[in-house]
Order: sequence, then C-alpha cells, then structure tokens
Amino acid sequence: MDDIERILRESVGPALATLTRVLRDFDLAEESLQEAAVLAMQRWPTDGNPDQPAAWLVTAARRKALDRLRREGRRPLKQQSAWRRDTALGTGTPDDPALVVEMHEESDVLLDDDQLTLLLMCCHPSLNVESQIALTLRSVAGLSTVEIARAFLVDDTTMGQRLTRAKRKIRAAGIPFTRPLSADLADRVEIVCHTIYLVFNEGYSSSGPSLMRVDLCAEAIRLGWLLHRLVPDDVEVAGLLALMLFHDARRPARLSADGELVLMEDQDRSLWDHERIGDADAILRVAMVNRSPGPYQIQAAIAALHSTAAHADETEWPQIASLYGVLRRVVSSPVVELNRAVAVAMADGAGAGLALIEGLIERGQLLDSHLLHAAHADLLRRMGHYPAAIVAYQRALELVRTEPERRFLERRIIQLS
Repeated sequence: MDDIERILRESVGPALATLTRVLRDFDLAEESLQEAAVLAMQRWPTDGNPDQPAAWLVTAARRKALDRLRREGRRPLKQQSAWRRDTALGTGTPDDPALVVEMHEESDVLLDDDQLTLLLMCCHPSLNVESQIALTLRSVAGLSTVEIARAFLVDDTTMGQRLTRAKRKIRAAGIPFTRPLSADLADRVEIVCHTIYLVFNEGYSSSGPSLMRVDLCAEAIRLGWLLHRLVPDDVEVAGLLALMLFHDARRPARLSADGELVLMEDQDRSLWDHERIGDADAILRVAMVNRSPGPYQIQAAIAALHSTAAHADETEWPQIASLYGVLRRVVSSPVVELNRAVAVAMADGAGAGLALIEGLIERGQLLDSHLLHAAHADLLRRMGHYPAAIVAYQRALELVRTEPERRFLERRIIQLS
C-alpha cells in the first residue's frame, strides 16, 4: 500500500494538469481526480499497478467527470463559451450537456508542458502572492494542505480556506488554462521561479522518515527545464535551474547506505553526479555573462564552489563567504545571514561565525529553525564549549523534522555527553 500511495503522490500533479486542460474546469478536475485516486486505491492492490499511473488516473477521472455532468445535467457557462469559440474556429463539436469530456482519446494524452501551463495559471496576477504559491504547491507539486500550512507557518484550517478562496477566484475571474502571451509572461516568471524553488526545497529537505522526496526534486527540475526553454534569455531562470542541478547532483551522497545523514565535508564525492554538475556549470556560465547576477545566480555560484571542489579541504570558503555578503545585499533574509555565518566560520574561524549566529539569536531571528540551533551548537562544540553545545543541540532536536537529522543530533549529544 505504501508503494501505491507513493505512485499516486507522484502521479497526481501531471494528471491534474492534463485534466484541467481537458475539462477546462479546475474544481471539476480536482474533484474527479480525487474520486479516481480512491478508485485506484481499491483496484491497484488486486489488478496491479498500471504502467502509466498518471494516464490511468486521467482516464478514470474523465469518466467520473462525465458521470457527474450527466447526473447533474449541467455544463459550466465558461465551458459553453469555450466550446462555442472552438466551434466557430472549426474545432468544436455538437452541443451536448456532457460534451466537455466526450473527446477524442488524444485529448487525454499527458503533455510535457501541461504542468507548466497549470503553474502559470496558478500564478495569475489576479491572485495574491500567497494564494499563487499555495495553490501551485497544492495543484502542481501535489503537496498536502498540512505540508503547505507548515511551509506558511499557519494552521491547516487557515490554509484550507486560503486554497478554497484561490480556486473560487480562478473560477470567478474565468482564468483560462492557456499559456500567457509574451507580454504577460514576464510578470509571472519571478513568482513561478519562487514556487519551483519552494517545491525543490520541500523535496530536498522533506519531513518524516526520509530526508528527501526525490519525486519533488525531479518535478521541480523538470519544470525548471521547461521554464528555461520557454524564456531562454531570462538569466535568473537559468540561475535557478543551475542551482537545483548542483544540489541534486550531490543528493546520492547525502545519506549513508544505512540511511544516516552524511555532512558535505564527509561525503564520498565519487558518488556525486559529475555530469549533472557539468550541465549546471555550463548553464551558470552562460547566465553570468551579463555580470548583473540576481539571487538565484549568486546561490548557484555558491553551489558551484561546493560542487566543483575535489576535496572538502579545497573548498573556497573565503569566496563563498564573500558571495553570501553579496547575496545579503540583494536579499535581506535571516536564512542568508545564517549561511553566511557558517561560511565565515569556515573561512575566518569558529569564533567569527559564532558572533554572527549569536547576533541572530539576540535579534530573535530563526529561533524556530533547527538549522540555527544546530549551527550554533556545532560552532560551540568546535570551540570546546561542550555544555552550551549540548543545550543548543537539544533545542535543535526539539525542532527537527526529519529522522536522519534527528538521529544525527542525538549522536552529537551522546558524543559530547
């Protein structure tokens, strides 16, 4: 059953995007897909998992939608208008209450850019930024309401209401499932990049028994490639893609064979995907030609310095610390400050980094992040302040979300004790 749940989770995003194109109704697509997923949970254990799970879900959901429309004898007005338009163009079909889903089989085919089109639709300027991101994480990435609520630091009920309002807005505004014109595309690229980055981060540092959700990382990278091909001259899109590729290339070495966390300095670098690192480096070099880097390009440059060092002791920490200083001027964020503090500690000594981290603590920043307390503890440990380090590790342990990180922190506490 766990395998089926994983397959469903990976298939929901592509299926929903295709259904939205086919049905031309976001709510109907989502509701029909939920019914199809229930049907899959009932049938797949006995029938076996289909070769193309997303396509199976699309077909089953389309039938569910057809049944619902026939039962209710309705068709949304916006779909009637769309069909009249298509008929005028010679691509429509005779009027019928359930015609919206009675299509040729090729309409059900999963297109590579369906999810990118859905993502662009979710990032329509008529929605506020929080709604854009939340709706995209739910619809494109397939995150649960609980996972999205955690990312926004709100309760599940509040996030559920926010998602409902966003979908109503799409319906009321008649936002179409179409690729925006070039003139309108530029207004959405920044938020689309931000959303793809959030999807990748959720996959790279997930919660629960595993450290990563490879499916989310892969989906974010796929969307990044599609967006890069759509706007090849946007250097920040290129920077985002390179950043994700650099990080994903190191993924095979992040956990040991028995599932324990391995710090970057201790990783077996022969396990890194060096071909992917080369691809990322080539993309970044082209993007950096204009010499006006944005935040994704700067982060990608930092990731490049980590990824191209043959050994941990060859890492250019002074240059990394300098780049974080540049990033801090572009993006004012306590997370950037924390990463800079770690880089400064590696470049200039633990004491220098510790002063920066304790500055964050004094300002009350990132106090709910286990990463802050883990970094604080590590620098205290390196300076020999073991009792204080244990306290900081324990605070990090209270906040950590993944089991590999939890076990790592527990080992540190035992070692110091």
